[in-house]
Amino acid sequence: MRRKSFQEMPCSVAQFLEVAGEWWTMLIVRDAFLGVTRFDDFHERLGISRNVLTQRLEHLIEHGVLVREAYQDKPARYDYRLTDKGRTLWPVLNAMRQWGDQWAAPDGPPLIVTHANCGQPSTAVHVCSHCGEPLTSHDLRASAGPGARGSLLDGLPRRATPSA
Repeated sequence: MRRKSFQEMPCSVAQFLEVAGEWWTMLIVRDAFLGVTRFDDFHERLGISRNVLTQRLEHLIEHGVLVREAYQDKPARYDYRLTDKGRTLWPVLNAMRQWGDQWAAPDGPPLIVTHANCGQPSTAVHVCSHCGEPLTSHDLRASAGPGARGSLLDGLPRRATPSA
């Protein structure tokens, strides 16, 4: 069954899901961040069928997340590498990993991410780009942006703006 397309929905989350919301996509991106570049290596590590892997790789190439680079002519073989656009998925992937570590890893995190500069295990912390304070969902308010159209915010509960 073909899933619904979110292409026309004026929502950045929906647009993300249009590119990266399929079942295997973020696992392919994860492995690309871990240095996997070859079709057979993705196939072996993920246990994904070859035809589904081919479809997902083509989709990621079409959307500019990966680029295909030939490394052999006969037979034709390719490396799949993250583009700049693909590398900007790191915070998304990392947030997914941290959520899984907290809520779905009873034996502890299966992967430890270490900060190269200080050598210590690290977790990402969301902070306000203006004042630097840590952010939680309770600290944020949604309002229509310049790309808003339709009824994205209709029906959402309105929270009182915090007093200054």
